[in-house]
Amino acid sequence: MMKRACILFTITTVCILAGVVCHAQNANDTTGRKWWKEAVVYQIYPRSFKDNNGDGIGDLKGIISKLDYIKSLGIDVVWLNPIYSSPNDDNGYDVSDYRNIMKDFGTMDDFDALLKGMHARGIKLVMDLVVNHSSDEHEWFKQSRSSRNNPYREYYHWWNAEQGTPPYRYSLFDVNHDAWRYDSLTNAYYLHYFSRKQPDLNWENPRVRNEVHGIMKFWADKGIDGFRLDAFQFAAKDTTFPAFPRGFEKNFTQYYAMQGNLHGYLQEMNREVLSKYNVMSVAEGAGNTFEDAHNLVDANRNELNMAYAFEGADIAKPEGYSLLHLKQVFTKWDSAFASKGWLSVFLANHDQARLVSRYGNDKPEFRAVSSKMLTTFLMTMRGTPYYYNGDELGMTNAGFTTIDDYRDVQTLNEYQRQKNIGGDLPKYLQRIAFESRDNGRTPFQWNGDKNAGFTTGTPWIKVNSNYKTINAAQQEKDRNSTLNYFRRVVKLRKDNLALVYGKYTLLDAQNPDAYIYTRELDGKKLLIMLNFRDKPVDTQTGIDVSKANVLIGNYEHPSKDGKLLPYEAVVYELK
Repeated sequence: MMKRACILFTITTVCILAGVVCHAQNANDTTGRKWWKEAVVYQIYPRSFKDNNGDGIGDLKGIISKLDYIKSLGIDVVWLNPIYSSPNDDNGYDVSDYRNIMKDFGTMDDFDALLKGMHARGIKLVMDLVVNHSSDEHEWFKQSRSSRNNPYREYYHWWNAEQGTPPYRYSLFDVNHDAWRYDSLTNAYYLHYFSRKQPDLNWENPRVRNEVHGIMKFWADKGIDGFRLDAFQFAAKDTTFPAFPRGFEKNFTQYYAMQGNLHGYLQEMNREVLSKYNVMSVAEGAGNTFEDAHNLVDANRNELNMAYAFEGADIAKPEGYSLLHLKQVFTKWDSAFASKGWLSVFLANHDQARLVSRYGNDKPEFRAVSSKMLTTFLMTMRGTPYYYNGDELGMTNAGFTTIDDYRDVQTLNEYQRQKNIGGDLPKYLQRIAFESRDNGRTPFQWNGDKNAGFTTGTPWIKVNSNYKTINAAQQEKDRNSTLNYFRRVVKLRKDNLALVYGKYTLLDAQNPDAYIYTRELDGKKLLIMLNFRDKPVDTQTGIDVSKANVLIGNYEHPSKDGKLLPYEAVVYELK
């Protein structure tokens, strides 16, 4: 189970008649134009992007050295994974000091130079805000566990042992999946939804909320352009900790997500911080229903800007996935937000394996063309697209075969758990070869030199062995590379507001192999045709494309007869 890719949702239905999904006409209204709606977000995993000092770990100076490359992509926003001080139990998602930089990554002067360099190139910076939990090495927690009477005791969730064993809570990362950890110093248990070194903060305590507001103001005053609230749908808890039904962990978000006064805390955050700065805001996760998601992002509620829902990114499995299911999910989410609220569009991030390995085909003969097809999909849907570093090259899963190759705490702890319970370890290794987060965390493949040009030292995690054939330097020279195709598709989105705000209509809805839809705005109508299969596919759109204008395609001679080549993607402007 992936850390956040395990989110389940209760979905309302939309009207599907004659294979066409019709959405609200006022979706064409662009009076609510915002920079963050029209942006393309590029996610950088700093540990694996570029190492400047040869210690095998990516750093801020490394990112600075590649700012011109980042600018060349045409993107508007960089989402930077956590760079705060951290003992690095969960690769920076265990923060020990929210106002300092992890030594592995550099210094605050390096950060200031990075931000200045981004802004000089017209790139905005969004940072992770990791405040569902902190590190157990944060001073707050050190004080909290020192005595039951310490002022910081109520910064976290404690259950005194004399009350008996606390009601079971599921932990995503714990080797026993037990979210209560006994601490002998004060004879009590603390709560951790993630690893044992990530105790959950007590958001019911107004002092904690004030601390977080202060942290946000610190970074906003530095000039950053937004916040992604990590795991925030879990932040509010019922502090009486009632017993949950047996087996609740199979759908734990029903019990963990959007609890208590979460919306009140977000409205307070908006009032105290977000409304005072020109920043974008997005919470990881969107709750259990469309109502939950709308309550997070509808403008009149004064909470956040956009929802980041996982249902689409959860579909891919080792055994494959149903394109009909994928179309249904994305169509339903679009329908629910056609006239109000805003969505993030993504299929990959640092908590997922590689995009092309999960949703495309990473075999050499299909890797590039299927990667381009998926890029076309992400850049032509309504919502703000989030694109993970390395996917523009069509980087693939790592091909790890032994547990020693992995570094992720979740993967390692689950392996140990399977070992403890006598599980099928070869089967587990086969599964994580497809889905482990470490697949997406191998070093960025810059060139064909040693370690793919990522570092002169020993990389913290192995470089993918295919780096000599898949790398940025090689693709820069090839006009038809996945990298240069990515740049063209981003420009296409920028040049056509219909791809941002336009009405979405699904066509040929029951086609199990092709995903086809139109985007329409102010009299301009674009047709997007995508083949998700490794074979030619016939389509039935009812539209004659023989005279349509081809805006972009991933084949030299795009289809003009409705029959799509393997993994073909083509965008037409209809006359």
